[in-house]
Amino acid sequence: MLFNSLDFALFLPIVFLLYWFVTNKNLKLQNSLIVAASWFFYGWWDWRFLSLILFSTLTDYLVGSALQKTDIKSKRKALLTVSILVNIGFLMFFKYYNFFLENLIQSFSFFGTKISANSLNVILPVGISFYTFQTLSYTIDVYRKKLEPVKDFMAFGAYVSFFPQLVAGPIERATNLLPQFTKKRTFEYSKAVDGMRQILWGLFKKVVIADNCAEYANMIFNNSADQNGSTLLLGALFFTFQIYGDFSGYSDIAIGTTRLFGINLRKNFAFPYFSRDIAEFWRRWHISLSSWFRDYLYIPLGGSKGSTLNKIRNTFIIFIVSGFWHGANWTFIVWGALNAIYFLPLMLLNKNRQNLDVIAKNKALPSLREFSQMATTFSLTVFAWIFFRAENIQHALEYLSGIFSGSFFTLPDLQNTSKALIIILFVILFLIIEWRGRDREYAIEKTGFGKRRIVRLIFYYLIAMSIFFFRGQEQVFIYFQF
Repeated sequence: MLFNSLDFALFLPIVFLLYWFVTNKNLKLQNSLIVAASWFFYGWWDWRFLSLILFSTLTDYLVGSALQKTDIKSKRKALLTVSILVNIGFLMFFKYYNFFLENLIQSFSFFGTKISANSLNVILPVGISFYTFQTLSYTIDVYRKKLEPVKDFMAFGAYVSFFPQLVAGPIERATNLLPQFTKKRTFEYSKAVDGMRQILWGLFKKVVIADNCAEYANMIFNNSADQNGSTLLLGALFFTFQIYGDFSGYSDIAIGTTRLFGINLRKNFAFPYFSRDIAEFWRRWHISLSSWFRDYLYIPLGGSKGSTLNKIRNTFIIFIVSGFWHGANWTFIVWGALNAIYFLPLMLLNKNRQNLDVIAKNKALPSLREFSQMATTFSLTVFAWIFFRAENIQHALEYLSGIFSGSFFTLPDLQNTSKALIIILFVILFLIIEWRGRDREYAIEKTGFGKRRIVRLIFYYLIAMSIFFFRGQEQVFIYFQF
C-alpha cells in the first residue's frame, strides 16, 4: 500500500476515526487497533510475510522478558545472541543468500574449481531491513540495561509494526517510541494540523520531485551507452534529487502521519544537500540509520578512540556495512567505501564535528566559503550516487568515463526537453523552499506564519495543485527494496 495511492487515502481516515472515536478510552484496545491496522497494511503487500514480523515480535518480546529475570552474564549473552541470530538470520537469508552464493561460486571458479549450487527464487520482504534493526535496538538496550522490558505485548507489537514507518523507516529506538505506546494519548489539534502539513510537503517531494526526476534518471541510466557526457551528468543530478525527494518524502509522510495518532518520531533528514562536509552530510542524511550504526556498531568497535589504524578500520567497517545494508550488490559496498574515503581526512584531522550548526544561520545567503564547501560536498555526493544507482561496477565505471569524455562539452540530449526544463524549474523552486526552511523540522513548517492566513492557505493550495497537475509517473518508493 503506497502512501501516494488511493488505497492509503481510504485506509488512513478509517484507522484515524476508529483510533480516536472508538478505541480512545482503552489503551490496550487502541494499541490492538494499531497492530491490526499495521498487519493489514503490511499484508497488503504480501500476507505470507506477516509470519516473519510475528515471529520476530514474539522472539524479542520473550527475550526482553527473560533478560529481566536474570543477572547471570552468560545467560544474558545467550539470550541476546538468540535475538541477533533470529533477526540477522532472517535478514541474511532473504536479502543476501544469493549474493554470497554467487560470489562463492565465482571465487572457486577463479582458482579453477567449479562448484554447482542452486540459487533460490526468494522474494525480499518489504521493509525487513528496517523493522529488523528496530527490534534489535530493543533487545540490545534491554541487555545493556538502558531500557526496562515492556510487559504489555500489544504495546510492543505496536512498536515493532507501527504502519507509518514499518516498511521504510525512520528506524525508531525503543527508548523513544515504545514508551509512547504504554501511556494514554490525547488528540491535539495543532499537532494533527502540523502532521497534515508535513504529509503535504512529503507528497510534493515524492510525487512532483522524485517521480518526475525518476523518469529522466531511469531513461539516462538505462541507456547510458548512447548518451553524451553532459546528458550523463544531468542523469546523475536527476537521480540525486530523485533519491532525496523519494526517501525524505517518505519520512515526512511517515512522521506527519504518526502525529495524527499522537505519536512523535524523530527527524530522519535535515537538509543534507546543504552540508559543508561529508561528516555533516551523514549527520543529516538518513539520521535514524546513521545513528543506529554509530551506537550499535561504531562505538562498540572503539569508535574514534585508540590508534590511528583502529580509527581507519572502524570508519571503513561502518560505511561498508552501511552500504551493504542497502542491498546485495558490490555497487553499494563501493558507495559505502567511497564515503569512508571522503570521511577519513576529516576524522584524522579532527574536523569531522566542525559544522554542527545550521549553514548561514540567520542569513539569507551563504558566504562564498560556505557556498564553495557546500558545492564541493554536493559534487562528491553526486559522484558516489552514480555507484549507488548503477546496475553493477562496470556500468558505474562506464557511466563515469562517459561523463569525463569530450562529449561533456556538448549540449544535453533529452527527450521532451520542455518537460525536462519544467522539472528543473520545480527542483530549483524546491531548493529555494528547502533553503528558507533549513532551520526547521521540515521545510514548510513555518512558511507563511506571520502573514495573513489567506496567504498561507494559497501556498498550501498551490502545493496541492502541483501534486495533482504535475505528478510524475508513479514509482515505488526506492527504499522499499532495502
